[in-house]
Amino acid sequence: MELLNIHFFGLDFTSTFQEWMQQVGILDEILKGFIIGIIVSAPMGPVGILTVQRTLNKGRMEGLATGIGASASDFLYAIVTGYGMSFVIDIIENPAIALIIKIVGSVLLFAFGVYTFRSVPKQQKMLDDIPTPTESGSLTSYAMSGFAVTVSNPLIIFMFVALFGQFTFILVDNIIPQIMGYLAIIGGAFFWWFSLTWLIDKVRTRFNQRILWWINRIIGIIVMVVSGIIIIYTVTGHAIPFTL
Repeated sequence: MELLNIHFFGLDFTSTFQEWMQQVGILDEILKGFIIGIIVSAPMGPVGILTVQRTLNKGRMEGLATGIGASASDFLYAIVTGYGMSFVIDIIENPAIALIIKIVGSVLLFAFGVYTFRSVPKQQKMLDDIPTPTESGSLTSYAMSGFAVTVSNPLIIFMFVALFGQFTFILVDNIIPQIMGYLAIIGGAFFWWFSLTWLIDKVRTRFNQRILWWINRIIGIIVMVVSGIIIIYTVTGHAIPFTL
């Protein structure tokens, strides 16, 4: 079976890709949480459009503050989802049920990728009902409005359920790795918003609606490819060679 070679701070961890998905070490949870944070934050929904708009109209720090508020909401929903799933951990750890959860989660993520790929962000329409701070608003007020926009969409819980099931993220008897994993979700989300606002700030003179369209297309393709890979290895039990 192919091996996954992970080199982290000079250490060499060798395992199959499938085995890595089942591991519960601190480094594993951090990497999984970081990936989950990026996947949850990346699609260009209302808060993404709001972050882009504020980066263009007010400045990068205002846009980043909005993204940080969204990250806080994602963290809250991650905690709620993980807490709920911890009550049924004995059920979801059953190999047959775990297989079903991973397959269903992959299908849902693939469908989400298709939806993201096909969606066309309508900037003004999506922003009409979004709370916006006054012109002199502080960074805190921008973060709070970003939080309000994201927390108003509880459907994100279904995405967390799918991702937590696929990545074997929920740990009951390993508190420290689980805490580090949740913190890594914030880290992944912050990395996305930091990168997005940096990119938008760099291309602000050439920015247009088509860039939003391309961002959603690229994200949709990535989500579809990743979910397709995961469902293939889940169903067949074969490993996929990676080198990190």
